[in-house]
Amino acid sequence: MKGRYDFKNVEPKWQKNWEDSQLYKSEVKEDQSKYYVLEMFPYPSGNLHMGHVRNYSLGDVFARYKRMEGFNVLHPMGWDAFGLPAENAAIKRNIHPNSWTQDNIDNMRKQFKMMGLSYDWDREVATCNPDYYKWTQWLFLQLYKEGLAYKQKANVNWCPSCQTVLANEQVIDGECERCDSKVIDKDLEQWFFKITDYTEELLADHKLLKNWPERVKTMQKNWIGRSEGAQIKFEIEGSNEEIEVFTTRPDTIYGATYMVLAPEHPLVEKLVSGSNKEQEVMDFIAKMQAQDEEERTGSDAPKLGMDTGIKAINPLTNEEIPVMIANYVLMGYGTGAIMAVPAHDQRDFEFAKKYDLPIRVVVQGEGEELIGEELTEAYTEKGKIVNSDILNGLTFSEAFDKIIDHLESNNIGNKEVNYRLRDWLISRQRYWGTPIPMIYCDDCGVVSVPEEDLPVELPTNVEFTGQGQSPLANVKDFVNTTCPKCGKNAKREVDTMDTFVDSSWYYLRYTSADLADKILDKDRANYWMNVDQYIGGIEHAILHLLYARFFMKFISDQGLVDYKEPFDKLLTQGMVLLDGAKMSKSKGNIVDPMEILDNYGADVARLFILFAAPPERDLDWSDEGVEGAERFLNRVWRLVSEHINGLKEANSDFELNTKLEQELHRQLHIAIKSVTVDISEREQFNTAISSIMELVNATYKYLSKVDENINYPLYKKVVESIILLLAPFAPHMTEELWSNLGYEESIHLQSWPSYDEEATKKDEITIVVQINGKVRDKVEVSADIDKESLKAVVKEQEKVQEYLEGKEIIKEIVVPKRLVNIVVK
Repeated sequence: MKGRYDFKNVEPKWQKNWEDSQLYKSEVKEDQSKYYVLEMFPYPSGNLHMGHVRNYSLGDVFARYKRMEGFNVLHPMGWDAFGLPAENAAIKRNIHPNSWTQDNIDNMRKQFKMMGLSYDWDREVATCNPDYYKWTQWLFLQLYKEGLAYKQKANVNWCPSCQTVLANEQVIDGECERCDSKVIDKDLEQWFFKITDYTEELLADHKLLKNWPERVKTMQKNWIGRSEGAQIKFEIEGSNEEIEVFTTRPDTIYGATYMVLAPEHPLVEKLVSGSNKEQEVMDFIAKMQAQDEEERTGSDAPKLGMDTGIKAINPLTNEEIPVMIANYVLMGYGTGAIMAVPAHDQRDFEFAKKYDLPIRVVVQGEGEELIGEELTEAYTEKGKIVNSDILNGLTFSEAFDKIIDHLESNNIGNKEVNYRLRDWLISRQRYWGTPIPMIYCDDCGVVSVPEEDLPVELPTNVEFTGQGQSPLANVKDFVNTTCPKCGKNAKREVDTMDTFVDSSWYYLRYTSADLADKILDKDRANYWMNVDQYIGGIEHAILHLLYARFFMKFISDQGLVDYKEPFDKLLTQGMVLLDGAKMSKSKGNIVDPMEILDNYGADVARLFILFAAPPERDLDWSDEGVEGAERFLNRVWRLVSEHINGLKEANSDFELNTKLEQELHRQLHIAIKSVTVDISEREQFNTAISSIMELVNATYKYLSKVDENINYPLYKKVVESIILLLAPFAPHMTEELWSNLGYEESIHLQSWPSYDEEATKKDEITIVVQINGKVRDKVEVSADIDKESLKAVVKEQEKVQEYLEGKEIIKEIVVPKRLVNIVVK
């Protein structure tokens, strides 16, 4: 054997061996427990970055460990291949998105194999391939049949830079989550998925997600935003129209002193038409449409509004109150209208102060007497009700129930549950995405593409204009078709689907990736699902993870699979940083994984990135840490290379004849226990690796003290266990060492080492001996010695007797298993 780990030869050798032997091929085995490990599949950008290395190394440890534990492991890989970046790259480089994407996939697949990741490549999928997006289109048609896919004109988020609409979840603080451009409002006919039909189920089934981070579940709950309140009707003076509002505080209705409509509310234009306020109102609406959501609703955003001249009637007081329009009310939330109670809502308070509107107190704390004109801020607590006729003196909960009864019995309102979540906008005005399988006929209207005609394939002869309309609109051969119902000339839908649709069901396709005639095989899907361990970034908490849950529930309702949730256990890994900042090409602070693989090898890269920080924490890159990982692997290598003959000749039976051997044996079982618990229960790979390092240190300490008198049967047990424990982290080197020890079967097919709890316990312990608080000696004693015997043994020690000579013992203090302090004078 060579004296150092030669990764340049060893790693390619075993990668070829694994591929040729199909070591990681997975099949249904009903007599064996399964384990489905999945990392969020990547967008094929062309090259791996350190975030990839970390994410996919984490998943690979789980896959390899579970295989050694005896599970039938499914560990697939694919590509989230549609999307705007490929289209933009095509425009910039004058290359077709398909060519660009396929080349990137080939390159990244090669890099993944260089990392030694244990994927079953026979199950590979790419969302841009017709054999995949055929089934995305098929799912769209099933949603359409159930009334869960629909098209309507709506005020949508428009990114002027990306030239496409965005779902609410893709707008972060008023900016496009991809390019950071300011998002504007636009009215367009768009396709939606009715995710709101599943709001209660999405919330209730959080109880099933016991192995998800609480932070992710909280983010989803907050995004769904369930709130209980009342829907209340306010009549409009001199009109048959009514304003409907939703409020979570119906107990404050007596304090409503004005109404506010969103500028986009359909009633606004209708009610002011022909009035002397019409032009002023229309100018204000135009001004508001130029502002983004953050400018209008941010906590520091100035409150802007105007009186429409319209009066509404408070149904409890019959009081006429003004109807305002204001920037801080949006059409996309609630009903687009509010009853304003400025004494008890801070935004209403600020608006009322600015425009000199009445402030009426209807709730106050015990012993307080609040006066509206004297308030410096809104009182938002749930105190006692005052100035409210039938509600006076009631608590919030009492008043809530009473006002609901009153509203419902008088047919002016009802109890209502409202949600912040809105239906999922899936139309995109871009080319590189799944075509929406719908046809428009002048006679028949909107018609589905027949299932037998799927897939509706993307044409290749496309000119990229970037003008805010799908390039497909200019491809006559694609657009012009015939109506499936009447046979007359018709036109295809030219928008494509949001790429989050593609990634909302891919985990199911992996279970049946070879099938051409149906989306999945139910028996196979039921065997492999749910995903036992899912790994990805927390930034997808209210995007991919919520959408995937929605799709899984719908697919289950269709009878295609028996499970309601896609992912049992979720691990959200931290980012990889350089000098405290996220690695980014634009910042010029990238560490290229290929340089690390070329200079150190895959096992060093994997070991460092798994050891440097707990998985859920951010990891700061360190060149010294990489070099430390290399040194450690070579220390393990030398444990074998410098003793190869003795290891090969040793049998498996050993005796523990000395304290040194007993201690090494104890350290072995401590390490096996620690690594096992850290991987399977705590998911802390950094501490698992640390435990292996401690065992390696203990082994070198043993070697340094025994000279040539090595107990080779024991040494063989320890070294082989080190290699087995290290195998999920450094698969190439451990495979080579295992082979050098004479084993023909792959180390990754071996059983995970077991530990003996009794063997982890120490037979002898070291007791510190103090005289008057100063350390004077140390004594080795039996671990189970009783207190009186311990005191006797300590006083028998020659050194202790010297300190006790001629002195009177005042007190003997025993700290169990730690020290004895003898107080003398």
